[in-house]
This record gives sequence, structure tokens and C-alpha cells, in this order.
Amino acid sequence: MIKEKGKGKIIVFGILFWYPLAGVTYQFLHYLIGLKRLGYDPYYIEDSGRWVYDPKINDLSPDASSNISSVAPILESHGFSDRWAFRGDYPDGQCYGMTESQILQLYKEADAFLNVTGAQEIREEHMACSRRIYVESDPFVYQVKVANGERSTIEQLKRHDTFFTFGENVGEDDCDIPVERFRWLPTRQPVVMDLWNNPYGFDGSAYNTITTWHNKGKNIEYNGETYYWTKDREFEKFLELPRQRKVSFELATGVDEEVRRRLIENGWQQIDSVKVSKDMDSYRQYIQQSRGEFTVARDQYVRPNTGWFSDRSACYLAAGRPVITQETGFSKFLPTGKGLFSFKTMEDVFAAVDEIESDYENNCRAAREIAKEYFDSERVIGSLMARANL
Repeated sequence: MIKEKGKGKIIVFGILFWYPLAGVTYQFLHYLIGLKRLGYDPYYIEDSGRWVYDPKINDLSPDASSNISSVAPILESHGFSDRWAFRGDYPDGQCYGMTESQILQLYKEADAFLNVTGAQEIREEHMACSRRIYVESDPFVYQVKVANGERSTIEQLKRHDTFFTFGENVGEDDCDIPVERFRWLPTRQPVVMDLWNNPYGFDGSAYNTITTWHNKGKNIEYNGETYYWTKDREFEKFLELPRQRKVSFELATGVDEEVRRRLIENGWQQIDSVKVSKDMDSYRQYIQQSRGEFTVARDQYVRPNTGWFSDRSACYLAAGRPVITQETGFSKFLPTGKGLFSFKTMEDVFAAVDEIESDYENNCRAAREIAKEYFDSERVIGSLMARANL
């Protein structure tokens, strides 16, 4: 794709420093590099009232210094050394990277901000930015809150002027998400393909994934039903999978001893997800050296038929590793049957594994081609920016 120069300053808001694990780092790095290659002048800013998550203590902390020391060198190594900032907007919160005055001036000068994952609460100083783009990674919850008339959610969304969602099926007749007040445009996670060039050939070991087994506090009620955020409910339906096929399956996830025992009894391998995600190289190598990804999706994505697709699964595809993932409606928008497989039942999973194992190398090549055609950062971001008239 031809680069164009002089397209202006774009701020990317996100959670790089708030949650300094490799999967999140890649998610935002893909946006920053993609914007830069398209000729924009991107900046990464975190300016939130939230304490950060500190993986060393597995809890929230007001001290962001350790997270800064982990993530800032990665931004700097990719050419963003003077284009990032963290400002803790809470008592005794510190400012790192750009100075506070530089941040406030940037809000006035920038052509737009992309509030990726909607992580940045929009305050008055952010309103100085003339274009304010919301990029939703997790469809369903905010749409339901809007439909339920939740004032705080509506007010935060109203501070944006354009809305994108990873739920590519949102607004379609076969999607059960309520769409009120705001117009949602489809997008997907961009991936910088050359970051995922795979030097390991076709020696994949286990089908695996990197995930959180159990989440609390994010279930939501809609039309008298509970829609669940946690993934363990979905994994439980396929717990006996490793017994059924003579290939290895592994979960990189944190679990208690009882869950670990059940996983091992059913033939799963299990390792700690934080160990895998502690740095960029170990995370990437784990994906590159896999045989492919087997994973599930949250009930909130599956039942309403959102069309959501995982940013991590996109990285598996870019690494040339086949993906078997739970159907959310994404197969309307992405090709399946070679390199990428959707499933609803255990029988669907069996068929996918058998197809991959019968022609492994070509399924790896097909996975890479799907990533290149549908997730390449310049294609995805270029489309988003064009539709936002930027």
C-alpha cells in the first residue's frame, strides 16, 4: 500500500501501561505502527483516573513506574520515543514521557483521537480534540447499557463523534444486540504482518491459547437473561476434547488446583498465562511455535451473534497458525474451512482438527493469507480512517 505523508497528528488512547502484558502491548502497537506507515503522526497517550494493574503483586496500584519501565522501551524501539505519555489523573498520580503541558497542547493540535477499547474516560480537556473516534473491542455491554438508559455510559459515548466496533454483525437482522442512539461501524483488530513472520516453519506443537479462565463482575442482564463474560463456562463444554483426538492441547491460563486437576485428567496441558505474557518475545514465540489455536469466545459475543473476532486469534493467523474458534457470527465476514474454522459443537471441532491434520502446511499458509487479506494493519486502519473522513 502506498504511503502518504502529512496526514496529521492522531492520538491513540488505550491500556498499554494500565495492563502491561504482551497481548495488550501488541494490540496497541499494531495501531501505532499501522497509522505511522499510512503517513499519520501517531501518539500514544494514557490519561486516566484508574490505578494501574501491577502483575508483580497481581493487584491495582497507584505507582505506574514499574509498568512504565516495562512498556516505554518497546514504544521507543519502534520510533515513538517522544510520542508517548502516561498521566495518572488521581491523587499523587505521576506524569511520564511527555510533560503535562505537552499533553494538553497535543489535545488542541491533534486531528483526532482513537479511543481504542474505550479505555479513556473523556474529560473536558480531551474535548479540545476536533475529532473523537470510539473503537470498541468488546461489543454488547455498552449497547445494552444504552438501551437500558444508563446515563453515565450515554454521556461518555456522546463525547465521541464516530463509533466503530469489533462486533462486525452489530446492527444486522441476525444480531441480538440492541442498537439505539449511536451508529456503529464495523472494524476489526489490525495486525502488523511483519511482526509475526514465523521462523519456526511447520513444527507446531500443541493447539493452545492464552486466556483468562474465570472473570468476575462483568456479567450483564438483558431482557431478563444473564449474559456471561467469563470463558470457563464455554471451555467446560469442550473439556473432553483432548481425549478425542491424538494431538496435544494446552491452555496458558491461571487456574486453581481443582481446575488444574480436572484439566490434566481430561488430557490438557496447562501453563501460567502471566509467564507466557511477561514479555513480547515469549508471547510471540508461544504463538509461533503452537500447532494452532483452539479457543472459545465469551457468551456475550456468542449468543447475540455479534460477529466479534479475537485480536489474539488474528495474531495466530498472521503467524501462519490455523485457528479453531467458537462461532460468533464472524464467518459471515471471514473465510472459513481452510486456515480458519468456526465451531458450535464438539463435532465441528473434530472436523476442524481432522482437516488441519490432513493438510497441515496448506492450512498454515491459508491462515497467513487470511491475516494478510483481512487483518493487515494498513488495510484495516486505512478503511477505518477513510470512513471517519480522516
